[in-house]
Amino acid sequence: MPDIDLLDSSYYRPLFQLLHTMDQDIERLYTSRGKTIRSRFVGPLITLSRRGPLTVKELASAQEVSHSGMSQTVASMAKAGLVRSEPGEDARSRIVTLTEEANDLIPLLRAEWRSTESVVRALDEEIAHPIMQAVDAIKAALAKQPFAERLEEALDKHLREDS
Repeated sequence: MPDIDLLDSSYYRPLFQLLHTMDQDIERLYTSRGKTIRSRFVGPLITLSRRGPLTVKELASAQEVSHSGMSQTVASMAKAGLVRSEPGEDARSRIVTLTEEANDLIPLLRAEWRSTESVVRALDEEIAHPIMQAVDAIKAALAKQPFAERLEEALDKHLREDS
């Protein structure tokens, strides 16, 4: 396999750029309405609005992300004035609640979420190879052999080739 200049291009890069561009467009949508909010905050904020105060661990589980990742997201949302984080029943847990500012944003966040869903569904109907069918096919393949295993095998192969 030819050496890839990771700074210029890679096979995976177009997908990464597509998702990044979509996230930026979502953030620009908020900015155009006078709101500054990162797209990664939307899911956790909507979850908190529906389920009420949650621990960081519960919120991470609901969003299907790691505890450490959600902890960082909660810290960023707190810095932005969207959530409060207070000690839970034990010293290790933190309870996350929405601020009044976040509660005021919830109707816009929910409408944007539904709008994004409808746009992605419409795009799937517009293109010859619907992206969500591809996602389902990838998930099925990864159920047979997880990505981490595949990655380890490929890494070992490339390390042997470079030796």
